Amino acid sequence: MTALTGHHLIDGDWVGGGVPFTSDPVTGDPVTVLSAGTAQVDAAMQAAEAAFAIYGWTSRTDRAAFLDAIADQIDARGDALTAHGSAETGLPAARLIGERGRTCMQLRLFADHLRRGDHLDRRHDAALPDRAPLPRPDLRMVQRPIGPVAVFGASNFPLAFSTAGGDTAAALAAGCTVVYKGHPGHPATTEIVAQAIAAAILQTGMPAGTFGLIQSNTNEAGEALVQHPLTRAVGFTGSYRGGKALFDLAMARPEPIPFFGELGAINPVFVLPAAAAARAAALGTGWAASLTMGTGQFCTNPGVVVIPAADADAFITAAAAALQDMAPAAMLTLGTADGYRRGVESIAGAPEVDTRLHVPGTGRSAGPALFVVDAADWLANDSLAIEMFGPAGIVIRAGSDADMATIASALHGQLTCTLQMDDADTALAQALVPVLERKAGRLLVNGWPTGVEVADAMVHGGPFPASTNFGATSVGTLAIRRFLRPVCYQNMPTALLPEDLRDI
Repeated sequence: MTALTGHHLIDGDWVGGGVPFTSDPVTGDPVTVLSAGTAQVDAAMQAAEAAFAIYGWTSRTDRAAFLDAIADQIDARGDALTAHGSAETGLPAARLIGERGRTCMQLRLFADHLRRGDHLDRRHDAALPDRAPLPRPDLRMVQRPIGPVAVFGASNFPLAFSTAGGDTAAALAAGCTVVYKGHPGHPATTEIVAQAIAAAILQTGMPAGTFGLIQSNTNEAGEALVQHPLTRAVGFTGSYRGGKALFDLAMARPEPIPFFGELGAINPVFVLPAAAAARAAALGTGWAASLTMGTGQFCTNPGVVVIPAADADAFITAAAAALQDMAPAAMLTLGTADGYRRGVESIAGAPEVDTRLHVPGTGRSAGPALFVVDAADWLANDSLAIEMFGPAGIVIRAGSDADMATIASALHGQLTCTLQMDDADTALAQALVPVLERKAGRLLVNGWPTGVEVADAMVHGGPFPASTNFGATSVGTLAIRRFLRPVCYQNMPTALLPEDLRDI
């Protein structure tokens, strides 16, 4: 395995260029990395475009073997990934080992998906030469790759939503080449995974520019990637502010391109009356565990709970007791910790909010916080519906079923909405579900939203601002559809048809 270079991967070579920056690990020694400028971005995109002329026409079988090879190469670097990932992010080794397993599993899942051909949506309307008054031509349709894709890494998942994560896996499965913009919070982890992909490219004979890595700690490289004329789509996981800025750039291009941004959410949990009366305390403890998972740095973090006022105290008491036991812990980056503290202080300063718990952190660490507010006050203050990316939550006391319905209607777009319910709550749940399914990409009953299964039926996305495209998902095999487009071939000789259309 090659030692860390701090360079960019462009057309199969590790190349320099740009101003150096130094990483900020939680433990261990920092690494020096070059921050790319427009010249490196252009070189990577040119290489991706040239590679697409070959890679975009490879067989599904060959691409599946390539994805399997990436997974194998990542597994072979497991110890190094765990060591660097833990040092850079503060995440425990067990979490990173599990995340590596998820990363490799989703690569192999896409490989199997390719072999089945489920993504192709092949259609054939045979010619009807004798049809009156006009004959019908032979029409064949299939989904085809769109071209080079820019992918942005996430801070909170240095493996599963980063270099070889879901966006990269889906784009490569589709037949698209990828230029990946590394997250500055974990540059060593990023490079090791990029080394694994480069090794898989050599192993399977794919074009050198099939995957490129651009390291950067500024906005310049990201903006250049989105605005580059060869970029055909963007996959992004991160903050609302950063994602919205890049989305606006994508829409302002002379030729706008799809921007598939996952921007986070408050992921509300509705505790319905019978469930609240029967098990409020247990639900409070369970919610606290979900809220603080990964120091609250999950995009599916359940930041808001709506519960009948009559049973709120038992829930709040149990949640506060569980949260109190959580000591401040390191966050992914200093910027993440600063942003979390600002969000908590803003909520704590609102006069209508009752602060039940606030364990302050210092520097890069964060402690839990618990706030309580009445339904009317929450509805009147839209700032209470803004995500606090960390272990802080708001409990909303609902005075009636009507309050719950009003809160559901007032929600912005979410990744998830959860119902905690018993059989006696079915009628209220039936009234809420038609509202909530318009607000979120995933609805849950009697569970917690943290933990996103990688599967065919999974949807990880939702109406804006949870994501920038409500018809897409960034997790599960349906994610491949973001990087495909339908093409119809009329009266096309067999020799000119894509391979996947020749046998229908």
